[in-house]
Amino acid sequence: MWTILKIFALVVFVGVFLLPNVHTYTREDFPHDFVFGSSTSAYQIEGAANEDGRKPSIWDTFVHAGNWHQGNGDVACDHYHKYKEDVQLMANMGLEAYRFSISWSRLIPDGRGPINPKGLLFYNNLINELIRHGIQPHVTLHHWDIPQILDDEYGGWVSRRIVKDFTAYAHVCFREFGDRVKYWTTVNEGNVFAMFGYDLGLLPPQRCSSAIGKCSRGNSSTEPYLAAHHMLLAHASAARLYRKKFQGLQHGFIGFNILGFGLIPKTNTSEDIIATQRAQEFLIGWFLNPLTYGDYPDIIKKNAGSRLPLFTEKESNLVKGSIDFLGLNYYYTFYIKNSLESLQMKERDYMADMAVEITRNGGPTYEIPITTWNLQELLDSLKNKYGNIPIYIHENGQKTARNSSLDDWPRVKYLNAYIGSLRDVLRSGLNVRGYFVWSLLDGLELVNGYDTSFGLYYIDLKDPSLKRKPKLSVDWYTKFLNKTTKNPNFTMEINKYTTLLSQAPLLHNAT
Repeated sequence: MWTILKIFALVVFVGVFLLPNVHTYTREDFPHDFVFGSSTSAYQIEGAANEDGRKPSIWDTFVHAGNWHQGNGDVACDHYHKYKEDVQLMANMGLEAYRFSISWSRLIPDGRGPINPKGLLFYNNLINELIRHGIQPHVTLHHWDIPQILDDEYGGWVSRRIVKDFTAYAHVCFREFGDRVKYWTTVNEGNVFAMFGYDLGLLPPQRCSSAIGKCSRGNSSTEPYLAAHHMLLAHASAARLYRKKFQGLQHGFIGFNILGFGLIPKTNTSEDIIATQRAQEFLIGWFLNPLTYGDYPDIIKKNAGSRLPLFTEKESNLVKGSIDFLGLNYYYTFYIKNSLESLQMKERDYMADMAVEITRNGGPTYEIPITTWNLQELLDSLKNKYGNIPIYIHENGQKTARNSSLDDWPRVKYLNAYIGSLRDVLRSGLNVRGYFVWSLLDGLELVNGYDTSFGLYYIDLKDPSLKRKPKLSVDWYTKFLNKTTKNPNFTMEINKYTTLLSQAPLLHNAT
């Protein structure tokens, strides 16, 4: 018995003194109107890609083109058929909100024109199911997946024609769902979508210059800027429509989402410090400057020159102030090193215009390093530069290997650290309104496919029933949301080891 007590004391010591980022808090330590939830997106979890009238999006074309070997979303998590089960899982956890996206290709399969009745029924059913369980729906209209037909017809986001089609699509969503949906995000990660889809060509619609990547079309010098410009105009057009026709009756809010980064100068030299500020303008100011001030940052106008589209005075006034909130996704921290040599290139792309070298903060192959201080610094900088606009952390989560243990301690530690840090953020006066874990389910990740996992629930893709299996992080999040423990991470660590001790007959015999 004495041996067991010594082991238990050691476990307590490890739990209290050696576990990093352990916080003491519960849901009650956050404002009652601060929302906690989880996020997904349509193509990553819905499946049913060829069912009930849905037509291909640019993601369907990309994954089936033979140049991406990370799987596809034809079935994914089969959320299309299992949405009731998934909503019940959310309710069991105590989720207060759920962020999901609408597949434009499912709702309006040809990009414009007739609504697909079965697509409309699905999203109505999903929203109603969420409402019945007291879960607040947060809807994203474009999560990197426009109908392929619009890309074929006029190039999608590189054409100004998409502004009209996107506004008409948004109109349908506001009209059909806005009586129950109060939080609308027009575009997800506009900055990364423009960069990866139209400069580097690594993700759909896979447009880039031949000197940049393996693309059959595109122009990396101009198209990232065109795509971003048209996303801003489409968002502003949809926001104007919402405010004019729907907001007064539906009392909702409309926002835009970007991927935020923790940026650190590689060295303490003035060159790297200035380069870090320049990277911030290119990565975040690219969108937030127009949304706040009606124009692009001076450094982007200087470096991109005539390749950067200009706002007319009317467009500037339309874009400026067109968000009620900012959606912010946050995962990684990067080191920034000055690289002005790239400005000597004759055919510069967006990345060369930035004139920096970017390296990611290190860590294990799968695990994302915890950098809560960088998130706090980012939030502070956004407040100082763009005002204290309401912010929702739309995505934040830990990456693990797909087939790793259901005891996902790295994810528990990660969530505990970031949610705990938000308590400090709120106390400092920052206007953060909600936090969404990415992701509810192990879906198709938009960079690594099915090789990596961000889900709270594991899904074995070889299981025909695609059974949802809760990971340890589900237990942690449930305990936190239901206020059953004052220190979720520490309590669960102790529970884990005491359970192991109780199941270890050799230790019992040794005493």
